[in-house]
Amino acid sequence: MGWGKRSILSAAVTVVCAVTVLGAPGMAFAAPKPTPGPSTSPTPPPGRDLEKVREKLHKLYHDAAVATDAYNAAEEKAKQQSAEIVSLAKKIDEGQQRLAELKDQAGAAARAQYRTGGIPPTAQFLLSDDPGQVLDGAGLVLQGQRATKSMISELTSTQKQLQAYADDAADQWRKLDADTKDKAAAQKRVQQQIDAAKKLESELQKKEQQQLDQLEQQAALKAQTDWLDTGILKKIHGKASAQGEKAVAFATEQLGKPYVWGAAGPQSYDCSGLTSQAWAAAGHPIPRTSQEQWKQLQHVDVQDMRPGDLIIYFDDASHVAIYIGDGAIIQAPRPGRTVTIAGAGSMQILGVVRPDA
Repeated sequence: MGWGKRSILSAAVTVVCAVTVLGAPGMAFAAPKPTPGPSTSPTPPPGRDLEKVREKLHKLYHDAAVATDAYNAAEEKAKQQSAEIVSLAKKIDEGQQRLAELKDQAGAAARAQYRTGGIPPTAQFLLSDDPGQVLDGAGLVLQGQRATKSMISELTSTQKQLQAYADDAADQWRKLDADTKDKAAAQKRVQQQIDAAKKLESELQKKEQQQLDQLEQQAALKAQTDWLDTGILKKIHGKASAQGEKAVAFATEQLGKPYVWGAAGPQSYDCSGLTSQAWAAAGHPIPRTSQEQWKQLQHVDVQDMRPGDLIIYFDDASHVAIYIGDGAIIQAPRPGRTVTIAGAGSMQILGVVRPDA
């Protein structure tokens, strides 16, 4: 994509930053636009403090994001445990088949001994009219005894292995049950927060909603401006890796698709669903949740970041976006919004991680 120079997308980002506020308005999740002058500053109607409404909405959607991460984590664990249970079931089936074969062999050995009357080889030698033939058979008997001993040993080992598999499967079932309950509880928390936010928004008049949008944009603008005023962009010169370019290209193709919590494409995404799928498309799978991406991926300094790196937001790592260069990100913001371009500094940055370090 040639991220060392200003590409077409980079130029588009600059235009969007200056003219269209880096995407749709949204609760400090959207990027900024120029601060309205005194004549256009939102004036809350009597009896309603829209700044407090904005803060309340921010908290509700933030809490929904935290619960979404918990839901996604529980879902990933449940998938892993289900796969482990399937694998154990196959091993148990194979072990049972082998155990049946060994029991058949043991039965055949017992029947053969019954046919000879169970007479020890020494007695057969003394009673036989042809001692030489008995001696020849004695070696075969010894081999048979050794084979029987080996078979019994394998049968015992197989039984123990089957028991271990069964115990492991039972443990995985217990974990699956616990994570299923965690998943359901997280799902309930997500829905409660989103419902509360929607209810609060539904109480606003059209003019109030417009004024609230302006407040949200101003908050994002201030955060982005403060970040840019540090001179950070003068220090960021990293060039995307080949995989990073692919991840950015994938994210760019998703612009305009709706945010849906718990979704990981192809029609909709939540924040970490977008970043994890972008890097999967680049051939480098990463953890599903923003918190695990923060925990497991290599941290890099903000000034060293390059397009394709992931920016983690808020102290609890509850939001993540993919950096595309020129101080901009692509993100799936929150319910009611779409995948959009935003200012990298329009939210509280926790740190940066690099999937392909």
